[in-house]
Amino acid sequence: MTARRVVVKKLAELGIAAVRHVYVSCPVDVLRVAALVEISAAAASLARTIVKLNHLDPAGIAPYVSDPADMRAVLGRGRWLPTMIRHVPEVNTKLGQHSRRPEPAQLPDQIPLFPATETEAGAAECR
Repeated sequence: MTARRVVVKKLAELGIAAVRHVYVSCPVDVLRVAALVEISAAAASLARTIVKLNHLDPAGIAPYVSDPADMRAVLGRGRWLPTMIRHVPEVNTKLGQHSRRPEPAQLPDQIPLFPATETEAGAAECR
């Protein structure tokens, strides 16, 4: 693995850990999928913006991603298919520690990301 690919992997670890936290913390599948779609849409939009503003060549990005098909789908030159699923392993976000499931933060002053309404069944279970 090249040094730059290692750097890309390290940069992505915090984002992957956050996405995995959403994936494992909410028992309601509809809310979990909706949150993951919002996260991936925002990340893809930021990636497309950087490519467009800096006139980057996707061929120069391909060696640094784990799956070039994902890169083409994110940048709008391809698409994801229902069969394009794979395991996303848990990552170490701190040096010298083993991977583990993140504990949910218990901050009393924190505003919830998805405020629960009375009509949403099961939304309170995701906190």
